[in-house]
Amino acid sequence: MADSNEKLLAELLKKPGNNVCADCGTKNPEWASYNIGIFVCTRCAGVHRSMGAHISKVKHLKLDRWEDSQVTRVREVGNNVARLHYEERVPSCYRRPNQDAPQVLVEQWIRAKYEREEFCHPERQNHYVSGFMEGFLMKRGKEDSKYHPRKFVLSEADDTLKYHVKENKEPKAVLRISELNVAFAPAKTGLQNSLQISFMKDGTTRHLYVYHEDPEVITNWYLAIRCAKLHRLQIAYPGISESELLLQLTRDFAREGYLWKTGPRHSDAYKKRWFTLDGRKLMYHDEPMDAHPKGEIFLGSTMDGFAVKLGVPTGAKDQGFSFTLETPDRSYLLSAQSNDDRTQWMSIIQRVIEKPLTPHDMSIAARLVRKRTASGTMNIFSSVR
Repeated sequence: MADSNEKLLAELLKKPGNNVCADCGTKNPEWASYNIGIFVCTRCAGVHRSMGAHISKVKHLKLDRWEDSQVTRVREVGNNVARLHYEERVPSCYRRPNQDAPQVLVEQWIRAKYEREEFCHPERQNHYVSGFMEGFLMKRGKEDSKYHPRKFVLSEADDTLKYHVKENKEPKAVLRISELNVAFAPAKTGLQNSLQISFMKDGTTRHLYVYHEDPEVITNWYLAIRCAKLHRLQIAYPGISESELLLQLTRDFAREGYLWKTGPRHSDAYKKRWFTLDGRKLMYHDEPMDAHPKGEIFLGSTMDGFAVKLGVPTGAKDQGFSFTLETPDRSYLLSAQSNDDRTQWMSIIQRVIEKPLTPHDMSIAARLVRKRTASGTMNIFSSVR
């Protein structure tokens, strides 16, 4: 009978919808929740188990023994039917995780679906779709690495995200929701429930790092920002499709990592910098969690003279695994940590500069500080080492 059930499960996996994880879309799931009736991947199975058997009972499809009734349950339900129920009313601003999503987002998505049943009962979503949220988050100091409690207030109506050093005093900073980006940042901070908030201030980018001990709370802040941004975009651009607007809510950084770069003169020594590619902004920092980038390069299009090339110009220093980023005003000599690292950086930069500029891109370029070069001309590209 055990062999028979294993064959039945293998057949069920071939049905449309069952061949990917019900929660994150990973192909070829190896586990199933037999009381819910879905097939899930190894990572999501771990989250299901952590919720407790009163919520979800998981088994491995091959390594565990299956009862006839358990097989019957997953056959009667399956991933597609389960989604129709548990994802009936997912807000469009909610970021549905994929296999590359941060762990905290995956965990809260699964708990929202099966434990809190937020998408079966929309009234349980008020904390992130209402357009207003306030509470305390731990914020990293600008000049030190210590975290301090700060009161944050989000107001969709005012297009603001404020934070206060002292609760009853004027806000320390007022950010425009429509102009900020927020991304999960556990790899940088070492804190699972952390966010990086980036925004433009005085012509340059500023980064804030915040966290909360409760993963649900930090995820709700992330979702609240996304929902507020979407609602404002829908009002500002009523003729643009929702699918296009969703692309403008929040974005993970396309790539981050250490590169070496020279100064403005090709004879300058290479120095190690932390690079972050955010849309068309290529920022470089002394350290990964610096509050401000040391410099920012706006990546225009190939039609405007931008290019990325293997190696360095003749006569210039080559540190190994080098490549050149050419802009209309300056060539940046860069060196990666390995050949594979260089290939990936060059490939992703090439994809960016091959895309035509949007009005939003041109707005960002116009707002970057124009710094004077040695000749006295103005340039949007930082020449800081």
